[in-house]
Amino acid sequence: MRGFNVTPFQPATLQLTGIPGMQTGQVWVAPTFCILYLMSVTVNLSILILVVQEPALHQPMYYFLSMLSLNDLRVSLSTLPTVLGTFCFSHRHVGFDACLVQMFFIHTFSFMESGILLAVSFDRFVAICDPLRYATVLTNSDILALGLGILVKSFIALFPFPFLVKLPFFKGNVLHHSYCFHPDLMKVACGDIHVNNVYGLFMVIVTYGIGSAFILLYCALILRAVLAIASQEQRLKALNTCMSHVCAVLAFYVSIIAVSMIHCFWKNAPPVVHTVMSSVYLFVPPMLNPIIYSVKTKEILRGILKVFQKSQN
Repeated sequence: MRGFNVTPFQPATLQLTGIPGMQTGQVWVAPTFCILYLMSVTVNLSILILVVQEPALHQPMYYFLSMLSLNDLRVSLSTLPTVLGTFCFSHRHVGFDACLVQMFFIHTFSFMESGILLAVSFDRFVAICDPLRYATVLTNSDILALGLGILVKSFIALFPFPFLVKLPFFKGNVLHHSYCFHPDLMKVACGDIHVNNVYGLFMVIVTYGIGSAFILLYCALILRAVLAIASQEQRLKALNTCMSHVCAVLAFYVSIIAVSMIHCFWKNAPPVVHTVMSSVYLFVPPMLNPIIYSVKTKEILRGILKVFQKSQN
């Protein structure tokens, strides 16, 4: 008779595939990922240094932007070891516990991204709809508390996941990504994964669903306030301050919605489709966000040009 303390079978290591069906040609993929990582790390670090060094950028909007850049750095660095190991060094094995840690951080930082984008939406809402109270509503202590709240909420939301995936893995140990992704891990798990799927769907709805609903609400209120402005020049100026944020929200939410729809409604899709869409979701927004804000925000662009001129002199 089996004892009650028998632990389910779990492999010592998991094998990362990279891009399924391209095992022989993945050497060409390595430079692409290296360029993406280099751009993401360099541009996000530049934004952080710029916000710290430039007194003119010590304002709530740029504090939230620095939070977004810091989180994008963490998203990139959480996948960096296994992605570069897979594509650059052909090291395709990762320890099971290390895989759980990476999966936890990837999803935690993704949840934080949604929370920070919601905070930026609230910042723009207050700045445009109630400008006289902007400095009193968003003080430095309030911004710090909001950032810590986003971190704690995301950590608590993902805390059960490493325990929920303690399942037997008799189907194999081959994953279809170059990093540990929860839906991918569930495909090789045996036993009842119903709780995992329900909890994962619940967290997606609570985090991304409610977050996107509030972002849409803030955008609608901002649009109503902007249309009430008599001067066309002032209307365009107010809309321009929100355009960079709208682009960042679209870059994040379009990719996460596409990934969720494929996992829910196209389960028989080729593994390469899941892999490519998940990679877009994790790699593209961290690279695009700082570029979008740099191009569309005059103060950021002015600060970059100022630093560049100093280096030239």
